[in-house]
Amino acid sequence: MAKNGKFRWSKWIMLLVVLGAAVGAVMYFKNDHTAAPQYQTVPVTRADLTQVVTANGALNPVLNVQVGSQVSGNIAKLFADYNSLVKSNQVVAQLDTAIFVSAVHQAEGDLANSKATLELQQAETKRSKALYDNKLISDSDYDTAVASLHQAEAQVKMKQATLELAQLNLDHCTIYAPVEGIVISRNVDVGQTVAASMNAPVLFQIANDLAKMQIDASVSEADVGTVEEKQNVNFTVDAYPNRTFTGSVVQIRNSASNVQNVVTYDTVIGVTNADFKLRPGMTAMISIITARSTNVLKVPNAAFRFKPLEPSTNQTLVARLLAKVGLGKEPNTAATNAVPVAKASGTNKVETAENASPPLTGNEPPEVLMRRVREMRDRGEEPPPEIRAKLRELFQSGALQRPGQGGASMGGGNSSRPRPAPAWRTIYVLATNTPPGSSDPLVIPRAVRVRAGITDGSYTEITDGLQEGDPVIIAAKLTSAQAVAQAPAGQSPFGGPPRMR
Repeated sequence: MAKNGKFRWSKWIMLLVVLGAAVGAVMYFKNDHTAAPQYQTVPVTRADLTQVVTANGALNPVLNVQVGSQVSGNIAKLFADYNSLVKSNQVVAQLDTAIFVSAVHQAEGDLANSKATLELQQAETKRSKALYDNKLISDSDYDTAVASLHQAEAQVKMKQATLELAQLNLDHCTIYAPVEGIVISRNVDVGQTVAASMNAPVLFQIANDLAKMQIDASVSEADVGTVEEKQNVNFTVDAYPNRTFTGSVVQIRNSASNVQNVVTYDTVIGVTNADFKLRPGMTAMISIITARSTNVLKVPNAAFRFKPLEPSTNQTLVARLLAKVGLGKEPNTAATNAVPVAKASGTNKVETAENASPPLTGNEPPEVLMRRVREMRDRGEEPPPEIRAKLRELFQSGALQRPGQGGASMGGGNSSRPRPAPAWRTIYVLATNTPPGSSDPLVIPRAVRVRAGITDGSYTEITDGLQEGDPVIIAAKLTSAQAVAQAPAGQSPFGGPPRMR
């Protein structure tokens, strides 16, 4: 009996818990818990904008000469060291000459012997000629004497060449500086043996003039189309982090480098190093000024990435059941272009439908595909790998051309290449609207089509569509309930991985 009574009490307690949960769910879904989001805006302002292409490169002398040795031998003397200032044809090193002097003497002896043989053969030929004229020797004997004379003459020439070669080798034991400059590297010491075989060993590296240097920068293929000769360049080095150096683009070389599927082009930047602060081998972080605009309207780039909230369709089973019986709200499946904005009093429920763009397939016309990909990147999204491969194929086939974005020249004038037409973009501003049947004005986000010009990475130029002072939306602060509503089905609103089903 006691057992049956305990069972009845447990059943009543469970029934009360279920009823309490049901009442709480009904009260929750009968009330509107959707808090209005708080929008962060910035006004459109006027300022100067500079568009740059960034890259890294190494500082090098304009003329860097490697001084080597054409002969092998031991280093007898060194007349230059690191940072030594040398002049053209100045002696910088001396090899041991003993072996080469001996070779010269031997060649001289061989030449003298050949000359003596030649003199004897000349006398023999002269006598043979007299005998031949008197018909005392045969034609064969005379021809043999003449041939022996020619051989002796040729032998003298060969020995003369051998002597000249030995003398040249002796002369090459003295190493001269080919240019005037400064020694930046010394690779040998006194007593060290250098072996000249297929490649001449490098003894010194001499920079012609460190007052004029160059940066060999690697510019990616996506940015090289905007780079032109004579454009201004600003750069910094780690040795002087608080100082900005200047230069100009001298040459854009056509030879491409492919490292891990990243294609870059060597861009040579001329640098004046009057105070000799810059040293060879330093890494320079460069910014090539490709365009410049003065006193233009600008907005933060975050304004192009902002999109209004969409009503959630991630409803639970209880919510859908309550909506069916009239106790909850039917989910709105259409995406909206405007959402309620927080205000002091009253209600605000203004919504305008907007059709979302279909996903990219790669079968779109080339111009449409390029425009869609550019819009995705402007929103901070990256196209799928197959779309990037399709674009690369279109560029290689010539169906698409990379747009140039040349701007003002270094001196403030116009570049020889015209600036491309600005692109149309969509941003959102706060606008006042009064719903039908209501006397309270609402402040809602309104989509505006604008023409975007150059960008400096943080701000973008606006050439049409906005006025100075317009409030541009750059972000929205969501409540926890809105974050849950905006999270995709099966995914945590706090960034965790999707729940396994």
